[in-house]
Amino acid sequence: MEGVMQTETKIRAESGIESGPRGPGCSLRNFACEQNLLSRPDGSASFLQGVAEKSRERLIRNTCEAVVLGALHPRTSITVVLQVVSDAGSLLACCLNAACMALVDAGVPMRALFCGVTCALDSDGTLLLDPTAKQEKEARAVLTFALDSVERKLLMSTTKGLYSDAELQQCLAAAQAASQHVFRFYRESLQRRYSKS
Repeated sequence: MEGVMQTETKIRAESGIESGPRGPGCSLRNFACEQNLLSRPDGSASFLQGVAEKSRERLIRNTCEAVVLGALHPRTSITVVLQVVSDAGSLLACCLNAACMALVDAGVPMRALFCGVTCALDSDGTLLLDPTAKQEKEARAVLTFALDSVERKLLMSTTKGLYSDAELQQCLAAAQAASQHVFRFYRESLQRRYSKS
């Protein structure tokens, strides 16, 4: 079957749809998500997390291609459009999360869900999860990871700044632990969406 499946994602704040993934050992900012916002595309999602364009595009595309089961729909194009309304920090992670929720909303078959988590290391080596734009600017290193929901396997990583091998492993372990909160938020968001139907 030949066709174009278009997935639009618009990142914006929505009141009343927030969830606080912060808990013991988790310092992620609050999330907000709403699906099926746009009338024409097959799927849409708004994902808010907290209040180098071509490179970012490539990273998101490669992550999506790693999980989408494209062989099930040969000769079909899947387009993900991400619109950044504001950048409060951890932008790539937020874009990855929005892309995943839009693919889910469109019913695109995937071998696993995925999420993005950003870590920053400040000058004295303190690890910050989900840094704000200011914290990213002041950080010695910023690392963003894309992880799958099945085995918490690393799908993609991008880094900026100086860090040791031990700090890289520490950031990856923190991102894998934080991904549990993101995937729980996905489940809760989908349950809210489909319990309304």
